[in-house]
Amino acid sequence: MCSTTDAATWVGELDRLAPLRDLRAGPGFHAARLLVTVGGTPQGQVTVPLRNGRATVADLESALITLGPPERVAPAPVATDPLTVVIATRNRPESLARCLRAVLASDHPALSVVVVDNDPDDELTRDVVDATGSPRVRYVREPRRGASVGRNRGLAEARTDLVAFTDDDTEVDPAWASRLCGAFAADPELACVSGPVLAARLGSPEERAADVALAWNKGFTTRRFSMQAPPQDSPIFPFAPGLFGIGANLAVRATAARSVGAFDEAMGPGTPTHGGEDCEFLVRMILAGHVLGYAPGAYLWHHHRPDQDALRKQLEGYAVGLGSFLAKVALSPQGRSVALRRLPAALARLRHISAREAGAGDAMPADTDQTRARGLLTGPRAYLRSRRAVRRAGGAVPPLIGRSLPAVVPGYHGPAPTGTGPVRPVPSREPGPARPADRSDRSDRSERAERSDRSNTDPAVPA
Repeated sequence: MCSTTDAATWVGELDRLAPLRDLRAGPGFHAARLLVTVGGTPQGQVTVPLRNGRATVADLESALITLGPPERVAPAPVATDPLTVVIATRNRPESLARCLRAVLASDHPALSVVVVDNDPDDELTRDVVDATGSPRVRYVREPRRGASVGRNRGLAEARTDLVAFTDDDTEVDPAWASRLCGAFAADPELACVSGPVLAARLGSPEERAADVALAWNKGFTTRRFSMQAPPQDSPIFPFAPGLFGIGANLAVRATAARSVGAFDEAMGPGTPTHGGEDCEFLVRMILAGHVLGYAPGAYLWHHHRPDQDALRKQLEGYAVGLGSFLAKVALSPQGRSVALRRLPAALARLRHISAREAGAGDAMPADTDQTRARGLLTGPRAYLRSRRAVRRAGGAVPPLIGRSLPAVVPGYHGPAPTGTGPVRPVPSREPGPARPADRSDRSDRSERAERSDRSNTDPAVPA
């Protein structure tokens, strides 16, 4: 079977309840990455080699055998509870227009959208919103920059209990919103739900390298995370960047998100930290005692960086963001205490990430390891600088742990992790170039956190 790291790869979907037909992707592709569904519910992904841009029914049947029988796939739950979708954006009107088209094509009957325009240079984002002509889309101009600021503003503007976040470089599946709501309806204890983030295009070597290096797709098995029932495949839980999902595909109960202070506005794109905000928010939700879920049916497509300069900048930003997250953990007395017990596993995890990136293909920047090391070292200073600026501006910087941890913090109890229809194209997957807090109590919390941070300035602990 052809690897997506060495060949231009067509991206599409195949539903097993429809008759199979030969796949014709075009002469520019040498492989096809197919999301395999059963009545729309994902079962898995397969990669099929193409000859002259074509795969036969026999080729497809051979690949599908690896996934097992379709009868084992239970339909993803759906619900129609009112949902607000928040899209924070800045100066990317073309990307936003594509994202909005996908969101508005949703099958959800009670969906509204808040587009938060962060410190824009012009009126192009407003023009994109106006061009939709949809009363379901509302434009909000936010004078402060930053993805976390935008998400918090969107959360504050939302008038529904369920709020979903996505980025302007995604295209959601038509059933995405209904299935996010379905996950909450099926498990009322869930405070937050994430889902798969799949590569929209794999035409350029950089897109294929990013898909391997970032590993944003967390599989197609429903999962549940809580301090009371730690996962057996994560020895660094709950300090597990990426385990719970990413901000590009995230939904929350608004009351739960507000109760922990929402997103840390000192972290994320648009700040000196460049990233880490979604990881920190999800870890903080877990530490506050909330239950998080992963719903494989609520998937979307992400447009990866199409060239090496953009990929290098993205990887560097994520490294700084990770360093910032680790700094925040280190600045929390309770968080640092829990993280130190996971230090050996954390170092092993960093080695695993390094190995994964090394195997992502020739398009990966040659100095990736050095870039990650620089980012991890730069992150703590970037976070401290950004935090001071946000507090001066009256923004939200919630502490990692706003209340006591449970009396018993579960450790790791499982084995060592072991790594692990007609065909239709996903729209716009051609080869080539191609993310509110209630602030009434923020001041008191920030002052307490500031006093604690000044007396706890140990170096960041990898977690």
